[in-house]
Amino acid sequence: MAMNDSSDPFHDPMASDGAPRALSARHLERLNETQRRAVETTDGPVLVLAGAGTGKTRVLTTRLGHILLSGKAHPQEILAVTFTNKAAREMKERVADLVGRPVEGWWIGTFHALAARVLRRHADLVGLKSNFTILDTDDQNRLIKELLPAQGIDSQRWPPKVVGGVLQRWKDRALGPEKVTGAEGSDIAEGRVVALYRAYQERLKQLNAADFGDLLLHCVTIFQAAPDVLARYQERFRYILVDEYQDTNVAQYLWLRLLAQKHKNICCVGDDDQSIYSWRGAEVGNILRFEKDFPGAVIIRLERNYRSTPHILAAASGLIAHNQGRLGKTLWTDLDGGEKVRVRGVWDSPQEARAIGDEMETLHRRGDPLSSMAVLVRTGAQTRELEECLITMGIAYRVVGGLRFYERQEIRDVVAYLRVIAQPDDDLAFMRIVNLPKRGLGEASLRDVHLYARAQGISLYRAAGRLVETDELRPAARRALGALIAHFEAWRGRSAEIKLAELLDQVLNGSGYLQMWREDKALDAPGRVENLKELTVGIEPFETLEMFLEHVALVMENETASEDDKVTLMTLHGAKGLEFDTVFMPGWEEGLFPHQRALDETGTRGLEEERRLAYVGLTRARQRAVILFAANRRIFGQWKSALPSRFLEELPGEHVERIVETGLYGNAGINAGSGGPGVPVAFPARLRAAPRTGQEASRRRTQGADDDAPFGVGVRVFHQKFGYGRVRAVDGDKLEIAFDKAGVKKVMTSFIRPADAL
Repeated sequence: MAMNDSSDPFHDPMASDGAPRALSARHLERLNETQRRAVETTDGPVLVLAGAGTGKTRVLTTRLGHILLSGKAHPQEILAVTFTNKAAREMKERVADLVGRPVEGWWIGTFHALAARVLRRHADLVGLKSNFTILDTDDQNRLIKELLPAQGIDSQRWPPKVVGGVLQRWKDRALGPEKVTGAEGSDIAEGRVVALYRAYQERLKQLNAADFGDLLLHCVTIFQAAPDVLARYQERFRYILVDEYQDTNVAQYLWLRLLAQKHKNICCVGDDDQSIYSWRGAEVGNILRFEKDFPGAVIIRLERNYRSTPHILAAASGLIAHNQGRLGKTLWTDLDGGEKVRVRGVWDSPQEARAIGDEMETLHRRGDPLSSMAVLVRTGAQTRELEECLITMGIAYRVVGGLRFYERQEIRDVVAYLRVIAQPDDDLAFMRIVNLPKRGLGEASLRDVHLYARAQGISLYRAAGRLVETDELRPAARRALGALIAHFEAWRGRSAEIKLAELLDQVLNGSGYLQMWREDKALDAPGRVENLKELTVGIEPFETLEMFLEHVALVMENETASEDDKVTLMTLHGAKGLEFDTVFMPGWEEGLFPHQRALDETGTRGLEEERRLAYVGLTRARQRAVILFAANRRIFGQWKSALPSRFLEELPGEHVERIVETGLYGNAGINAGSGGPGVPVAFPARLRAAPRTGQEASRRRTQGADDDAPFGVGVRVFHQKFGYGRVRAVDGDKLEIAFDKAGVKKVMTSFIRPADAL
């Protein structure tokens, strides 16, 4: 480990003429007082609590450059850990620009990249060779699939990706097979998952392979079992810097703590108020116990925000102050003016989407680019209504961090079922779902169907229908295929007699597709179930199955790829690290946000993480933050009353403008209109006495402000999908309307509002 200082330009205390080199302070000039303290406090453990928009990246890169320029360490004596490869590249570039030359030989990268670098040098200590292969998730699932039968585990009930997720969570906690207790695995895969874990790790060794979870797990194992190896790395790394420390899992935490014990010059930068990834292993406790782990640690709070207006910051700070598990800080800014955070209550989710679209149009006409606006939702299912509204209004949008609603796997699957009902000869749709969920149809049986269809010149569906009446197929396959064909015939027969939402409900349940996702243990399965529920809502306005399928096809084609100026739709989880001039946050209702699943599964911890998620959403806004909640939402086609989120009550009144429709919650004592500071919105404790039912809300939407006002011939109306039009004929609750752009359509009154009520 000997080093030659004279060979390192950053560690040479003498200039070329032999005179002592003066340390330039130019790299410190752009820092505020607190940032400069975070940069110059180089020795000993330091925790930098960097609030949103406080210049965290500048502090990190300047600190690295400062250590180099001050001659405190060689580049190879610095360990800098980031969470993404992109962040590592940006840090390298910024530090090189700061010091005026490329920096070579230092250790900078993601946890996985740095751990792999260590592991390749000492692979033999965990039974691997230095040229081991790193398996991706697909390879990992295939290997697990091979091992399931030997352990007597049913792969239908416990798919490889689910089992792989369990193993990964144990590895995130630095638990090898020998450390997992029987109790932890007793309710997974009939209690056989620990045995499978052992077999999986042995098989990896035989293949000279490691998965991503092994990279940290093996390093921690080596450091704990080989003190001499650990001592070499402890001696090497004089300075350790860690970004996004609040997002570290247990294995990452142990790895860092072991490496820092020699010099204790560890600087962790993070924000406990933005720890929102517990579902993927992040442990907020790592940052909360930093002072306990490193006695004498210096805590530096970056609280001056350079992004948002004073009202936005005060609202966010007031909200997050309700969390108990935090170290505490208050964001502030010297910016002047700005709008108050707006909280708007509306009747229902379609009106919520329309309100967002209307304000986007207003801002865009005023000169604000669409790209400066974002809609941040709690769940992916919320984007369906928003997407269709924006399409109707002609507002370009992009879905970031996920697929557009109708592009999602589960939606495509169910739409394929509906396509076969509408058009039995649709071979592509039939093949997509013929064995989904699994029906025991093997490749041989499906090949027979293909061969027969080709020989007879008929569709696969019709070929299947004929084959189930013969003995060509195995009995089990014949029964399964016959049951599916019978379902399709029944659905097709009812499709003209029942509402589309009811038909879809029969397909979801009769096919077993919904139950498949309900029983799936994958982390994304609950979200897929929510998307399927939302599809039931989305299909409701259409009179025929053909109209709905045509709508889906048109939506899928509605991609204005040539336009760069688009509104951003994304989840709150995906928005961390981004910023926009205007942020809309719909769906602030109990059960949706905070999400009921988080409350049910983790109680107070879940509630506090949901509140941190709200804080992240608010602090994405530079100039304008608009929060919306609806009194009614459709769940599985049924209108249900919704209570405003408890988070609304926690927003400080002096920084919030509340706009709530008159009588939104009956006689619950809610003040309406733009009341300004201190005017209360309806909150859960006041609402339980008089929630409006979904039926009442539907009637209000149908009739406008006057409960007794009917839709008559000649009345000017608005429809969420078809826009503005005039009533031509009335038949009970059905209207014939001549729409301005969509032509003459027959629609239900429940989806119409008077134009003068908008």
